Amino acid sequence: MAPVIAPINHVLAQQAWAGAQLARHAGKIVCFDAGSAALRLRVGADGLFEAAPFDVAANVTVRLKLADLPLMWQNRERAFSHVLVEGDADFANTISQLSKTVRWEAEHDLERLVGAIAARRIALGARAAIDTAAAGQRKLAENVAEFLLEEQPMLVRPAAVDDFSSGVTRLRDDVERTAKRLDKLLAKLNAPAGA
Repeated sequence: MAPVIAPINHVLAQQAWAGAQLARHAGKIVCFDAGSAALRLRVGADGLFEAAPFDVAANVTVRLKLADLPLMWQNRERAFSHVLVEGDADFANTISQLSKTVRWEAEHDLERLVGAIAARRIALGARAAIDTAAAGQRKLAENVAEFLLEEQPMLVRPAAVDDFSSGVTRLRDDVERTAKRLDKLLAKLNAPAGA
């Protein structure tokens, strides 16, 4: 547990207001349950986390799927929409708010190693590299999608599928109506002349 708890507490310690919010829930336990693995944390009096005993019930249980972690990481504002939360509503709300707002201040940590100016430049360079990589990834995905939709049609746009589906439905209905008309005509032709 210590390798997981230490970085979380480090980030919380960088932002005193976060620890103050958690300190209001001192002694409470949160369990992050991913099915095959569970992380149980207890809030200490200082607003930092410590390992929680397994024999004490959790005040809040956050159930999540490991497959949803990339989606949660990508959009932290909507992270809690991918989980099921059970238990103390106030404590759960505090955890949700902290997950949306608390950020690791890497620049602050770098400052102690290389100085303020170098830390700022490294952080700006890293952000620029990440933004460039994300833009490149987005552009590549757009180009591949365009290629597969337009130049080598291996994919179909949803609107085209909807149009095709409604066309098939109309054709089926027309064929059924025509078949009923033919049945009526055949019934009239086969009917005895005096009837």
